[in-house]
Amino acid sequence: MFKTYIKRDIYIDKIRPFVDRDVIKVLIGQRRVGKSYLLFQIIDEIKKISSGANIIYINKEFYEFDDIENYKDLLEYIKEKTLAGGKNYLFIDEIQEIEQFEKALRHLNAAGLFDIYCTGSNANLLSGELATQLSGRFIEIPVYSLSYLEFLEFHKLENNDDSLLKYIKYGGMPYLFNLKLEDEIIYDYLSNIYNTIVLKDVVARFALRNVNFLERLVEYLADNVGSMVSAKKISDFLKSQKTDISPNTILNYLSYLCTSFFIYKVPRQDVAGKKIFEMNEKYYFEDLGLRHTITAYRQVDINKVLENLVHAHLQFLGYKITVGQFDKKEIDFVAQKGEEKIYVQVAYLIENDKVKEREFGNLLAVEDNYPKMVVSMDQFSGGEYKGIRHLYVRDFLSTVKF
Repeated sequence: MFKTYIKRDIYIDKIRPFVDRDVIKVLIGQRRVGKSYLLFQIIDEIKKISSGANIIYINKEFYEFDDIENYKDLLEYIKEKTLAGGKNYLFIDEIQEIEQFEKALRHLNAAGLFDIYCTGSNANLLSGELATQLSGRFIEIPVYSLSYLEFLEFHKLENNDDSLLKYIKYGGMPYLFNLKLEDEIIYDYLSNIYNTIVLKDVVARFALRNVNFLERLVEYLADNVGSMVSAKKISDFLKSQKTDISPNTILNYLSYLCTSFFIYKVPRQDVAGKKIFEMNEKYYFEDLGLRHTITAYRQVDINKVLENLVHAHLQFLGYKITVGQFDKKEIDFVAQKGEEKIYVQVAYLIENDKVKEREFGNLLAVEDNYPKMVVSMDQFSGGEYKGIRHLYVRDFLSTVKF
């Protein structure tokens, strides 16, 4: 259990106020984004403030915990490890691997003897009946792959264009800092992660039979990052490729990929009326490096890649994100966090006045006073155009508050 790690204080700062509180702390996110190491970091934080803390640690990816198959096994194990009359801190990694774990959490929470932390790779980890019964008694903390600034810290890199290119090519999976940043090494590792996510978190969990279609669907999404996607459009495309899959099946498979945090669905929103449209969403990948294991990174795809980068950064900063629809104009991202809102347009290069008018014009059409910005690869961007900020993508990724 004792491992070295690089601190990710942005998450610890979110968890710290809930330590020793009667609230189950649930870290959710895609496999291998660093949830386990955050548990180690929390354990060390607790040891600093409570030297007599009794730490109970369970990781369902370790063979020594194979005997814990269901909630009864879990409760029995915890009973043996509980310190009577002392402070007990319970950490369960990949809790979704334990059958009916919900019953155990409900029982342990009611007992009031434990400060509980768990991780999971399933977006529906705490849903349905348990969410109702534990309403107000649990908090979910989403965990993502490394932000750009975290990537620089992990790899001990300077904030320059060469580092930005590495981040674009290889993504932010934390374990990469143990590897040499070379294509063959990195993509071999990422391919294994991709196969684990697809086979374990999607195929096995949802008992899918058509693995070939799932892989083709992922390829389609990788080719169409940032494009409007609908089940019917995908179905029509597959029919042109001599494959007949119903729109309902496609919707199910898309939801399974989202549930594993492999991709994120971004719905469209009417900027004026705030209505959320139920068709033609966009999909973005949790990690660009994983996307590039499916469809190799090419300069011609830079627009798609930039959109994915911007989406990931906004998500990392805690924004709820939609695609803005205004008359016939589209705004790449409308990002909200509480009362805060920003509009973001993404472009490769603002090469001429025509492009400038298109990219900035969409934002100018929105008549409110919330911040608006265009993010591009123009290295000498900066300043404003008619009140709208123009940011170089590296500067955007280096910003933690807008």
